[in-house]
Amino acid sequence: MMRNWLTIFIVVISFQMNFAQELNASVSVNAERMTDVNPQIFKNLEKQVSEFLNTTKWTNREYEQNEKIECNFFINVSEFNSNNISATLQIQSSRPIFNSTYSSPILNLNDKDFSFRFIEFEQLIFDQNSFNSNLTSVLAFYVNIILGLDMDSYSELGGTKYLGVASNIMNVAQSSGYKGWSQSEGNNNNRYFLISDMLSNTYSPYRTSLYEYHFKGLDLMADDLKKGKEGVANSIETLAKIQKSRPNALLTRTFFDAKTDEIVQIFTGGPMTNNAALLETLNRISPLNSIKWNKIR
Repeated sequence: MMRNWLTIFIVVISFQMNFAQELNASVSVNAERMTDVNPQIFKNLEKQVSEFLNTTKWTNREYEQNEKIECNFFINVSEFNSNNISATLQIQSSRPIFNSTYSSPILNLNDKDFSFRFIEFEQLIFDQNSFNSNLTSVLAFYVNIILGLDMDSYSELGGTKYLGVASNIMNVAQSSGYKGWSQSEGNNNNRYFLISDMLSNTYSPYRTSLYEYHFKGLDLMADDLKKGKEGVANSIETLAKIQKSRPNALLTRTFFDAKTDEIVQIFTGGPMTNNAALLETLNRISPLNSIKWNKIR
């Protein structure tokens, strides 16, 4: 009898381990400038943030181990005062490409207004309908953007639900007084504008282009390289629709912050496509990267 219960227990545990949480998040905290603070504080911060990201159940979907989203969170501490931390936060995510060992970058953001209070060993609690701490709110905000854009890359506008969660987190956090959540901060480059633009019809070509770029572009390359490259080129033309009404838009810059080097690699060598038209579009919508675009032949 005991052996039967043990067998059942092992089967249940094995079944649960076949399904993992959604993220495979790597967390790095750089506090080299904090020479007069016990470094163990920042090691604990790194550990607790990693556990929060990787053990929280963010969706009602079941992810197998090989489906977990690869992402990185880099926290660069600039100030520590009585458990109050000022830092920048860089967020990166990628997704695997069909029939290859390659992962394509989707997101590469740098949040310069990341301040929060951190008490060692205090449980990190998140509730999207209430504000508990700026640390968990900011992390959960970007987790849901990662989830939303990952799903967008597999089906057109497929991540709307999770971008909506990120928007709700932003709305709840606005009354907290922390920077980065408000429309009235004097710039259009914070969390408020990022999620508002992602959910705006005006900027929907950004999300559509992610679908075309990955699902109708990169995912085809293993079987038909030329067709895959044409899909990527078409996605850039879709993105260019934003330029007509919103030159130098935040989401256009967000796209190229993640994709510039990859685009150069895709269109340098291999089956020829209409690179002249592509180069004209790239230089028009992302002129700051013109030196890199010149490498495309």
